[in-house]
Amino acid sequence: MSLDAVPAPAPPDAPPRAADVEAAAERLSRVVTRTPLATSARWSAALGAHVRVKREDLQVVRSYKLRGAYNLVSQLTDEQRGRGVVTASAGNHAQGLAYACAALRVRGRIYVPRTTPRQKRDRIAALGQEFVETIVLGDTYDDSAAAALEDAERTGATMVPAFDDARTVAGQGTVAVEVFEQLEQLGEGPPDVVVVPVGGGGLLAGVLAWVRERHPQVRVVGVEPAGAPSMAAALAAGRPVRLEHLDTFVDGASVRRVGDVPHAVVAGHEVELVAVPEGAICVEMLAMYQTDGIIAEPAGALATAALAEAVRVEPGQSVVCVVSGGNNDISRYAEIIERALVHEGRKHYFLVEFPQEPGALRRFLDEVLGPDDDVTLFEYVKRNNREFGPALVGIEIPGKDDLPGLLARMEAAPPSFERISATDPLYRYLL
Repeated sequence: MSLDAVPAPAPPDAPPRAADVEAAAERLSRVVTRTPLATSARWSAALGAHVRVKREDLQVVRSYKLRGAYNLVSQLTDEQRGRGVVTASAGNHAQGLAYACAALRVRGRIYVPRTTPRQKRDRIAALGQEFVETIVLGDTYDDSAAAALEDAERTGATMVPAFDDARTVAGQGTVAVEVFEQLEQLGEGPPDVVVVPVGGGGLLAGVLAWVRERHPQVRVVGVEPAGAPSMAAALAAGRPVRLEHLDTFVDGASVRRVGDVPHAVVAGHEVELVAVPEGAICVEMLAMYQTDGIIAEPAGALATAALAEAVRVEPGQSVVCVVSGGNNDISRYAEIIERALVHEGRKHYFLVEFPQEPGALRRFLDEVLGPDDDVTLFEYVKRNNREFGPALVGIEIPGKDDLPGLLARMEAAPPSFERISATDPLYRYLL
């Protein structure tokens, strides 16, 4: 497609059209990696369907975010480029913009929240080279976004939103264009279902903007983390709203408020929206690593995690899930394993009142633990002036069906105990 034949792009605050996405695809064709569309043997066997994954974790910056950032910056005038660009990001958009700045030789300042993993910060610096300055500020994306907006207003730099701009959204939507072209090259038609992770809504909006015009029969499913359902809240309210509570574990998709542009697109089209618990995302991350050989970040595992329960798939259907990113910090795997075990019902915590006498712990182990149970945490300080002393005990069991037996044995044993529930403030300390 020639860019001269494409209509003028939509204004930055107007919903993009399919033509805008196609123009972005042409613009990006010599910049982005055409990432693989690979069959997921694991999910295909589990669902009796043909499940493929779009490997945006193999993109040049290990996420799809490069698409939107480059598409926007490449359309700036020489005057705008001279004033530089600024953005806020939880990490992946920052890397995309850093790459775009270095490639187009445009100065940029990138604000990231303190929760952004060190690995992502280092990648931003490496990709942006001397063209980018990284500024760490705030506890959430929204804190960083406010600082970036103030910077743009003060300096005249162009704001490059992570998702709330028609040019960004159009760039993200090029993922769908590639998927459908790759299926056509395989001699197949459009998929039955496309499953897309949702944070600020840019990727979902971009996919919808193109698919609803070109292939309206395709089901599009958006997947949010249960701890950050900002798009669901926006659709329920009829406008973007701020979430009062936010779980930032899925850092690439934990956004307190979706963008106005993505919301306008999503609200104007038919789409399914589901939420997946953070623990289920961790289970999927481990399966992707151990079985599929894919290192996904939490947001990157959102789409396939939804296949376990949240997304209805009929046998024989063609399903495409977007693996949106692979920028995961290896130091997080201990927490990922912990959350996965808790979600699967295999890890439990208790406060146990032990009598302060010799042999109390031995009796507890003999009378309470099953043959395949394991004590993973034991914190206890002896107090000589007390008859009983509390211990924090973590126990891993083979499966969730083994929990009733464990609880029955604990009830019958001499020490009294209290199970620590997920709503207990102490539970937040454990995880």
